[in-house]
Amino acid sequence: MKNTDAPGPAGPTGHGVTGVVLAAGAGTRLGLGPKALLPYRGRPLVESVANALLDGGCREVVVVLGAGASEVQSAASLDRFRVVDNAEWQTGMGSSFLLGNQAADPGSHLLIALVDQPGLTPETVARLLARHRQGRITAAAYRRRDSSDGGQAALRRGHPLLIDASLRDAVCATVTGDAGARGFLRSHPDLVDEVDCSDQSSGEDVDTPDQLGLLR
Repeated sequence: MKNTDAPGPAGPTGHGVTGVVLAAGAGTRLGLGPKALLPYRGRPLVESVANALLDGGCREVVVVLGAGASEVQSAASLDRFRVVDNAEWQTGMGSSFLLGNQAADPGSHLLIALVDQPGLTPETVARLLARHRQGRITAAAYRRRDSSDGGQAALRRGHPLLIDASLRDAVCATVTGDAGARGFLRSHPDLVDEVDCSDQSSGEDVDTPDQLGLLR
């Protein structure tokens, strides 16, 4: 993986970028229902994440729902986006990833975001689009302190993840269960550029009750 702070020579010019929000999970570990419905600044969290993708420069945004899909659509304002329902959401995030890819324009780059990342900003999205290089994967990275690193603030890869149009088929061929693109990223670290977005947020996901403070 390469940390890059300089704009790439190509960027997404010539290809539109389709944002995909993976929002199908039931939020079992959190125990508060689908994470898409978590309250964030007075609205369901899914709205904030999807709006960040569109406002940050994506040509279109696909929102993949699953658990409580009808409830989410009733509560959230999703008219700006294409909404698809993953009937197989219980099989794991991989099925939502593949469904989002299928719904996207075949020629576009794919920007994958998680619904439980309230700190995602349009500025983060715009930065990834600007730094993207042809034929590569561009990932947001965040500096987080970790006891395994002696308390140092190491740069760690997170989401969103911008997948070049030319790599979509190869990435999807490795997607299974709840892993998403993880297998491809591990097998091809030489194709991944990490972009520091620590000035925008911590990049943390809301997975457990002690992380609910991220929703403030």
